Amino acid sequence: MSTPRRPVEPEQQVQEDLLRLEAYRNQLNALLQQHQILTSSRSDHLRARESLEGIDRAEPGTELLVPLGGETLARGSISKDGPVLIGVGSGVIVEMERPKAVELLAERLTRIDQAIGEIEGQVGSLEERIQMLSRRLDSLTARGPGGPSDVGSD
Repeated sequence: MSTPRRPVEPEQQVQEDLLRLEAYRNQLNALLQQHQILTSSRSDHLRARESLEGIDRAEPGTELLVPLGGETLARGSISKDGPVLIGVGSGVIVEMERPKAVELLAERLTRIDQAIGEIEGQVGSLEERIQMLSRRLDSLTARGPGGPSDVGSD
């Protein structure tokens, strides 16, 4: 047998809903930060892939500007058949042929796009919960203390 639920006082329900709303907003902010990081990573990977493909289309001996960091560039040229260095995680960099590096970057872009899609779905779900909870709080506070309650639990 189940134990009958005691009715929740409206003030207590409002406090619980406010705490839940704050938790949802914190989760939403964390997801938006992850989305921003993934979007930035996607831009970096896309730029790298496009740069490698551009090198393959360039005429032999074409001079390039190579970014060194700190807004510093060096002039140079790249051999089309030369390998590239690519990070594979944990600070490890490996040397591989350009077509393999382009393929690896394309795979990473696919995984990043999937992760972005999942986060966008979670963001949408949280936004719906926040809106629903906000409407419920509005209706509870509009009734005032001692009014009837149609509050359920999430």
